Amino acid sequence: MSVVGVSGSGKTTVARALAARLGAPHVELDAIFHQPGWVGLDDTEFARRVEAATIGDCWVVDGNYSRIRQIVWSRADTVVVLDLPRWRVMSQLLVRTVRRGWTGAELWNGNRENLRNLIRGDPEQNILLWSWTNHAKNRKRYRAAATDPRWSGLTFLTARSRRAAQGVIEQASDSG
Repeated sequence: MSVVGVSGSGKTTVARALAARLGAPHVELDAIFHQPGWVGLDDTEFARRVEAATIGDCWVVDGNYSRIRQIVWSRADTVVVLDLPRWRVMSQLLVRTVRRGWTGAELWNGNRENLRNLIRGDPEQNILLWSWTNHAKNRKRYRAAATDPRWSGLTFLTARSRRAAQGVIEQASDSG
């Protein structure tokens, strides 16, 4: 199962809950990709690690990396698309980013949020700008994917609210 959506939409939260309900491993693509010092893996190594993490019949992956989408989706049976309104995503993301920056919580491989990034004008450094500028693009991308013949073997479940996301989790536990 693959969980996708713009940064701040709740992918990791939903994926963890789904994995727990299904008794499946949770694979967070950001944790694989972001090495110490926020250095990203090269495409070959990233693909190799994702392939290794998605061996087996049941797992839940969260993340939007188009460079490895073929690997994940060719092995998945379901894609959960978190398509929350922009205002909801931005409010969730702001609270999450400030909390992480304030507490110094470690994300992956020693990396931490830096509150100074919130004033930067580069979306590559400012997660709020990244999410803002990618919200409409992600919505369009995943709506198109749901009708793309390449992915006709996948079940697409779209959640446009927190309540709908909770319903997806409950549905998975009932059928899984």
